[in-house]
Amino acid sequence: MFPGGKTKALTFSYDDGIVSDKKLVKILNEYGMKCTFNLNSGIMTHANNWDYMGFRAMRMNVDEIGDLYDGHEIAVHCLTHPDLTAQDDDTVKNEILADKANLERMFGRTVCGMAYPIGYYDDRVKKLVAECGIKYSRTVESTHSFDIPDDLISYGPTCHHNDEKIFELAEEFISLKTEKPQVFYIWGHSYEYDAQNNWDRLEKLCRMLAGKDDIYYCSNAQALLGV
Repeated sequence: MFPGGKTKALTFSYDDGIVSDKKLVKILNEYGMKCTFNLNSGIMTHANNWDYMGFRAMRMNVDEIGDLYDGHEIAVHCLTHPDLTAQDDDTVKNEILADKANLERMFGRTVCGMAYPIGYYDDRVKKLVAECGIKYSRTVESTHSFDIPDDLISYGPTCHHNDEKIFELAEEFISLKTEKPQVFYIWGHSYEYDAQNNWDRLEKLCRMLAGKDDIYYCSNAQALLGV
């Protein structure tokens, strides 16, 4: 059960600490939404950039983040965004623990969540993630479900923000009457909105879902762990 006796929670999860997060946060804040931002503390620099559909996606420099993420959750995305399944055990742990320590120092808060870089993981990686003290970790495999799985170390989100069924799922979630906790979990990358010129998609979604008395607007950790 969520605060106020609510049984429905809405949460967003965005990766990589991209310059486009500035516009993303502005929109989310405007509609009272909460998000978890998964960051790579070892490569937070404009020098880390790439082309995506003709748009230059660029990570923020550390010193330009400031208070951008205030009111939202910060989570691990690993130090350098590697494929964890291709790394040895010590490297996996270093990627997680060093990122976690850096983020806790930078933002002055406890970090307990994570999103898998590139979405890659296996049973070995999951075991190491849990050993590092991570309480939940998001995958990239859409479930189109609002159920909370027993295994939070491989949490499949409801859908990506570009999912063709997202508005149908939003309508279903709004009308949902339930006695057991349900979570509408949306993920993506802010640069995708710029590259596809579809920020209106996010605004439409937020307008649909905002201001509902029976929805708890929260971060991933608040939805899954109650913290």
